[in-house]
Amino acid sequence: MTGVLTALATAAAIASVAPAQAQATAQLSASVSDGWGSGTIISRPAGINCHQEAWDPYASNTPQPNPTGTCTASFEVGTTVTFTATPDTGSSINDGPTPNPVTIHTGYNYTWVMFCPNEGLCSAG
Repeated sequence: MTGVLTALATAAAIASVAPAQAQATAQLSASVSDGWGSGTIISRPAGINCHQEAWDPYASNTPQPNPTGTCTASFEVGTTVTFTATPDTGSSINDGPTPNPVTIHTGYNYTWVMFCPNEGLCSAG
């Protein structure tokens, strides 16, 4: 019986110091194109929560503001990520999110969406 207990104790000790295999992750970026409208794109599972403010290129010489929030996140390779795009009041979704869903692969992963103001400053894509 002592031999069996020694073998079990040895196996448990080896298992406790064996390194866990690292899960491969890759970046996923959400791009909100310059449709001049405003809105938010979020991911499921959570990670992306990216908002674009509205911008009128004819109203001023200032460039379009950069999106705010989390527009790039890491996900485990093989994860399927789905997206929901929600326009702000006064805007609509012109196109996207595309692609939706995204299955994460090593390398570059992305989705994009275009929000347009309801006043029609951009056309259907």
